[in-house]
Amino acid sequence: MDLETGFYQNRLKKESWRTVLTLAYQSLGVVYGDLSTSPLYVYTSTFADDIKHSETNEEVYGVLSFIFWTLTLIPLLKYVFIVLKADDNGEGGTFALYSLLCRHAKVNSLPNSQLADEELSTYKKNDINIPAQTTFGAKIKSILERHRVLQRLLLVLSLGGASMVIGDGILTPAISVFSAISGAELSLGKAHHLCSEAMFADLGHFSQLSIKIAFTSLVYPSLVLAYMGQAAYLSRHHVMENDYQIGFYVSVPDKLTWPVLVIAVLAAVVASQAAITGTFSIIKQCCALGCFPRVKIVHTSSKIHGQVYIPEINWTLMILCLAVTIGFRDTKRLGNAAGLAVITVMLVTTCLMSLVIVLCWHQNVLLAVCFVIFFGTIEALYFSASLIRFFEGAWVPIAISLVFMIVMCIWHYGSLKKYEFDVQNKVSIDWLLSVGPSLGIVRVRGIGLIYTELVSGIPAIFPHFVTNFPAFHQVLVFICVKSVPIPHVRHEERFLVGHIGPREHHLYRCIVRYGYRDARKDDLQFENDLVCSIAEFIRTGKRGLNGNAAEDLSKDLEDMTVLGTPNTHISGVQLYEDNELNSESVGTSKLREMHTTHKTKPKKRVRFFIPESPKIERNAREELRELMEASEAGIAYILGHSYVRAKQGSSFLKRIVINFGYDFLTRSSRPPCYALTVPHASTIEVGMVYHV
Repeated sequence: MDLETGFYQNRLKKESWRTVLTLAYQSLGVVYGDLSTSPLYVYTSTFADDIKHSETNEEVYGVLSFIFWTLTLIPLLKYVFIVLKADDNGEGGTFALYSLLCRHAKVNSLPNSQLADEELSTYKKNDINIPAQTTFGAKIKSILERHRVLQRLLLVLSLGGASMVIGDGILTPAISVFSAISGAELSLGKAHHLCSEAMFADLGHFSQLSIKIAFTSLVYPSLVLAYMGQAAYLSRHHVMENDYQIGFYVSVPDKLTWPVLVIAVLAAVVASQAAITGTFSIIKQCCALGCFPRVKIVHTSSKIHGQVYIPEINWTLMILCLAVTIGFRDTKRLGNAAGLAVITVMLVTTCLMSLVIVLCWHQNVLLAVCFVIFFGTIEALYFSASLIRFFEGAWVPIAISLVFMIVMCIWHYGSLKKYEFDVQNKVSIDWLLSVGPSLGIVRVRGIGLIYTELVSGIPAIFPHFVTNFPAFHQVLVFICVKSVPIPHVRHEERFLVGHIGPREHHLYRCIVRYGYRDARKDDLQFENDLVCSIAEFIRTGKRGLNGNAAEDLSKDLEDMTVLGTPNTHISGVQLYEDNELNSESVGTSKLREMHTTHKTKPKKRVRFFIPESPKIERNAREELRELMEASEAGIAYILGHSYVRAKQGSSFLKRIVINFGYDFLTRSSRPPCYALTVPHASTIEVGMVYHV
């Protein structure tokens, strides 16, 4: 298992207890940083309104009981013992649950999904403890797969949860630092706040066991003792000069007040950073699944690929955070807003989790109903309490999430319509071969890489290109860089390679698959990996599409050959340039150099080293030599630049969404990652209008 995948999958089987305990210690700040500041304000907010202090202390014990059962039922029972088990190959969060449902019920939001994607080793969990699917579960799965309305509703629900997470990332920095400094009053809905959902969303940075150990052994008992201590203090001090006498700091000895305040501020800063990092993570997942405009994603760690930084989102969060802080200037209203954001994400998790219980875990539907009724009722009480204070600040997360949801829905809808146009207007290889002589098409030296989102057929932009410029390269590769609804794709399964048409035409299709948490590498190394994978495909003699001479556009290309990067098949074809050749690289390997006959001086010298055995066929050898000569001549990149417009007869709303909304987002977002890394001197851009 490679480093990129092994870090996240089956990690606990390989790691020592020392590593698990280290992760548990680190999770105290990242996951539970915000929860650690909750004793500063919970009692203050509870007694800040109409609750009067009595001699019997009933209200003190009532609030303590309420806090205790909230911590026990929501974070401990629901998340630690149930929800954390619904990880997506080590990843957690709202989109992890949606990704699980996409794979088990085939409600994928990605239009270019293939049957071959389901054969990935991490696509489904092979858990022997999961029973066979129930009859009622099969009916629910069938209903979801047949009705597009339900699929879109599920997507909107997931986007709503993701939008609320982004809203919480805006509100948490302001409210955490504010409350730590002032110890002022916050809403009751904040009593269980970035604990429950944070421990699930940050699962990819840690592990189930480390998060469980940290919460059950330290966080949970510490919080219960802290709240009990405050309750004991309140029960003995009935005379209060003001609301702040009820707070946390009054129960701290005077000499320790400032050290405790400093620690609280530091904890609030850590909690704020955790919320911001979580926002980066959820937006990266949305981008990979085609639900958010393209943004610059910087991977800040070479080992932990989940740690990312997004400059555009960072500046956006800063501006919005300052705006809500200056606009409110009141921690109570900020608390109302943050409470609604958190509890909404919890409700979304409860709804998605009920479907996971039936469709993924194959449990009885009654268990899912009990889960929804029990935890949904508790969270609905919090939700209704937050809605009561809608005009006192709770409207803010709704407004923020609504804006982000509109952006996500417009981008996803426009991208989907664009892909549907490509599918409806794609052409077959027969058309290309038939019109070639009439157009006078000639083949020039080199490799042409045509980027497309299609996984079958020839995109409409290529016929548009050859009719205006009747020539293309001696080796043509239609390359599709796509995301699949799993966190990581192993290097051994990165490429899908196949022929398009007869072998002598040297037309190939290569599909490069990434998970939604993978770091995409579109550079010179990627270019060499691509050429090497095609060479290995030729050497093995396997034919895509059952060896048919012409591509069957009705099929899903599930017969394409799965190949990894060169470092995953050391015994296969290796590619070297002259400046890379040395005795250490090929001297000890059982490889044989393949030579070419140069009619003209090549731009660079490229050599293939192939295994001594088994011997390859003569046709395959000639095909490899053709590929090597084309690689020496250089690689050209043919990129499509589409202008999407609503077709005539479209509704007014569709014209607004496509012509203005999607067009604005396309112009404002970054181009595809491969367009940023290809050399401009070797790039050919082809423009085309898409009437969707």
